[in-house]
Amino acid sequence: MVDSARTTTETTGGSSPSTSDHHRAVKAVIPAAGLATRFLPATKAVPKELLPIVDRPVLEYIVEEAANSGISDILLITGRGKTSMVDHFDRRPDLEARLIEKGDDERLAAVRRPSELADIYTCRQHEPLGLGHAVGVGESHIAGEPFVVLLGDEFVDESSPLLPAMLDLQARTGGIVLAFIEVEPDEVRRYGIASVEPAEPDLPDVGHEVVRVTGLVEKPSREEAPSNLAVVGRYVLPATIFNAIKRVKPGSGGEIQLTDAMALLLAEGTPVHGVIYRGIRYDTGQPLGYLQAVVQLASSRPDIGPEFRTWLRDFVDAIDDSEDSAGS
Repeated sequence: MVDSARTTTETTGGSSPSTSDHHRAVKAVIPAAGLATRFLPATKAVPKELLPIVDRPVLEYIVEEAANSGISDILLITGRGKTSMVDHFDRRPDLEARLIEKGDDERLAAVRRPSELADIYTCRQHEPLGLGHAVGVGESHIAGEPFVVLLGDEFVDESSPLLPAMLDLQARTGGIVLAFIEVEPDEVRRYGIASVEPAEPDLPDVGHEVVRVTGLVEKPSREEAPSNLAVVGRYVLPATIFNAIKRVKPGSGGEIQLTDAMALLLAEGTPVHGVIYRGIRYDTGQPLGYLQAVVQLASSRPDIGPEFRTWLRDFVDAIDDSEDSAGS
């Protein structure tokens, strides 16, 4: 693990795609400076990104997803009270020595694994001014290359990866590649929503449906939404996004929105494509989604899954019986 403090420098280049857009991205930015008010009071002292899914924090799943896709350099955008996120990816010689003494090779491997996934760098966002602002803080670290943005509260099931397809597509097309899911009409107001058309026929098969994006709008009403394709927490971006972030005005919620910066590049001719994901996505950004992720992943584990599923069935059956008795 590598730990460094970095500050933003002046942008290089304009808003048009450059030849560097066709290099496969090897760096990622994870914005993780938010206050996580939905999880208070738990997140008063513990970063939301470190809430455990049984015995591994959410953030480790995300970093592992990136590492499995060939991302070797990850910048965490942190805030006050979140230094423990960096500590998780550092070595713990004292703890490791204790586990070696006990002969606990399984836990020793689990403790060492986070520090071996990728090189972890850090940068401080001094004020939570929106996702676009958080991404912009990482400009000097990216150094003019295409890069990935992974939101710190969602990840996909490892059995159906998404990021490799996005990276391969962006290396072919340049510009911006987004991840989409299909949402119900009542949910569009929670997301950035895209208008799309069929992708170019000569694009390679990346294992997921690909569309060409013609427009983006942040958190529209149901009536104003151009589709039900919602942007979710995986982006592959050209370095020209930093110039666009500086040029957009505060949008939804009075914050600098990444969607607005991407829409600006789109209007100026940057190609934007989307990969529609229909696999399992875990959204831990709200308590219900977090609990669902815990139950789903605990149920699938070979060490505790069978016993947990038996208990869960009995627990649900007991609740149903109790409700039936109360209603009779």
